[in-house]
Parts: sequence; structure tokens; C-alpha cells
Amino acid sequence: MYLEIVTPEAVVFGAEVEAVKVPGVDGEFQMLNHHAPIVSLLVEGEVKINLGTDQDGLKKLSAEFRKEGNNVFYSIKGGVLEMKDNKAIILAD
Repeated sequence: MYLEIVTPEAVVFGAEVEAVKVPGVDGEFQMLNHHAPIVSLLVEGEVKINLGTDQDGLKKLSAEFRKEGNNVFYSIKGGVLEMKDNKAIILAD
């Protein structure tokens, strides 16, 4: 799936990923390829991005991201997530 993280300042992430875990209002949940369409509010926490074997997404990461193996973490204060047509967009605060 393609994941894009957008902040008020800029698009901070955009790449093909294997999975993404987000802090939803009712708890964390994870999305994989071809997940059903969803719109969800997000709360303060970390977005966990599983890049899998495709490491192209790492080339453009800012210092706000933390990398551990094939996983990348990004802290948010809240936001909104939309998943549709195998593309996830996170509008993050």
C-alpha cells in the first residue's frame, strides 16, 4: 500500500509500505495491503510503519522519524486517517 503522512507544514512521508499501525481513538489498529476503506480519528501516539524489504522510503526521512530495523516510527499529537484504494493518508497534527 502507499502511505502518505501530511502535516500542516509539509508532506513528511510518502512511500510503499507493508503495514502501518496507528493510534486510533478506540486503541491501536493496523492496516495491511488492500485493507477495507476506513476513515478514523487519531489520538496522540506513534505511527509505526513497516517498510518491509523496500527501503526507498528511508531516503527522504527527516530527523523526526526513528528507525528500528524495517520499522519506522513517527510521533503525532492527533489527526485523521483515510484508507481508500490501497492508499493511506494520515493528516497529522
